[in-house]
Amino acid sequence: MADRRTLNIVILGLGFLFIFTAFTTCGNVEHTVVKSLENSTFSGSGFHSLGIIYGVFSFSNLLAPMVVAVIGPKICMFISGLLYSGYVAVFIAPSTWALYFTSVLIGVAAALLWTAQGQFLVANSEASTINRNTGMFWALLQCSMLFGNLYIYFEWNGRTEIPDDSRRNVFLSLMVVSIVGTLSFLALSASRHEEDVLSEDEGQSLLSTPMMYKNRADSAIQDTKSDFRTIRQLLTDKTIVLLSPCMAYSGLELSFYSGVYGTCIGATAQFGAAAKGLIGISGIVVGVGEIVGGGLFGLLCKNNRFRRTSVVFLGMVVHFVAFYLIFLNTPDDAPVVFSTATQKEPFLTPSVSIALLCSFLLGLGDSCFNTQLYSILGRVYAEDSMPAFAIFKFVQSVFAAVAFFYSGYLMLTWQLLLMVILGFGGTLCFFMVERMQNFSIDLQEH
Repeated sequence: MADRRTLNIVILGLGFLFIFTAFTTCGNVEHTVVKSLENSTFSGSGFHSLGIIYGVFSFSNLLAPMVVAVIGPKICMFISGLLYSGYVAVFIAPSTWALYFTSVLIGVAAALLWTAQGQFLVANSEASTINRNTGMFWALLQCSMLFGNLYIYFEWNGRTEIPDDSRRNVFLSLMVVSIVGTLSFLALSASRHEEDVLSEDEGQSLLSTPMMYKNRADSAIQDTKSDFRTIRQLLTDKTIVLLSPCMAYSGLELSFYSGVYGTCIGATAQFGAAAKGLIGISGIVVGVGEIVGGGLFGLLCKNNRFRRTSVVFLGMVVHFVAFYLIFLNTPDDAPVVFSTATQKEPFLTPSVSIALLCSFLLGLGDSCFNTQLYSILGRVYAEDSMPAFAIFKFVQSVFAAVAFFYSGYLMLTWQLLLMVILGFGGTLCFFMVERMQNFSIDLQEH
């Protein structure tokens, strides 16, 4: 049983590795690809597409647990994987309506995929193995930022424009990778808990298969209603209110490092023929920052003397240094140019080393904020962790969607300034929450 559960976690991680190798790479380069299309009939925007995905995801997240409970995590992950593959396939022969339609579908698919992943991971873990299994899964997932972006570097390095045949080859390869990850979900076997549920359902539904699904749906609806009541209560809780600016900031910087910054690098005229290939290298270095930060702060925070506030403060400083260097090193019109090259001159002569250093700092700072937000929510809301995390993902996704929509219109300076203001306010609010929790613990001890 233990071996089968471990194998399930490995297959789950590999499936996500393949799917997100395709999707993360796609998100990193899609706005650059859209701008380079030799097609006068295409009027889509990569930023708007990503904004739609995160907007739909934020609301779908609230209903996804009910759907997963009815049809099961394995089927949900398989269907979601197919929709992810369809989104990547759109860029093989781009059309505006297909881009936006699949953006809506993938927003729903993302909510189902991540909800099903959480349920499947828990179902295949015990108290003694949950940390190990979570670590295995996230290690495989984070590697998704490496391989696809490396392919982009080798394919597009030395190109000032992206020809149609190169674009088709890249996205056809990414689609195949995504399909392989989707098919791997079919190799997942049911855990003991799922087998018990299935046998229970079969015993209760010998007369009618539809009755089995009706019973599951009724139970899921009751659970969803209970979760909504808890969410409504938590929305007025002082801790959630104070953490909201930090959650919102995590959404803004998520959109920036996952889609906007790569576009800025690819549009920097001073990088010449290396610009398009550097998008891939930047994505890899962001991933390295995420992996280093996740591993380092996961270990450090096991030490009670190393406070969450120290990690969040470090994340703020790291991000602010990155924003300042980006401000100096990157043309102000990089996110908004309609062609593939910038017209404005930055304060410094653009340096590849500084650009990639900023990529690493963006990934490192993101891991600081996300690990500590998960940590404090899990600590404060140990009994209501799922509704608390649902609120976190909702706020984060809404602000990521908003950021993607304005990213194609606001100059880089204003985007950086918005993140600095919200990042500083979010860090202060996080400090207040941590102080409240420490004060509460001290009261209980005395």
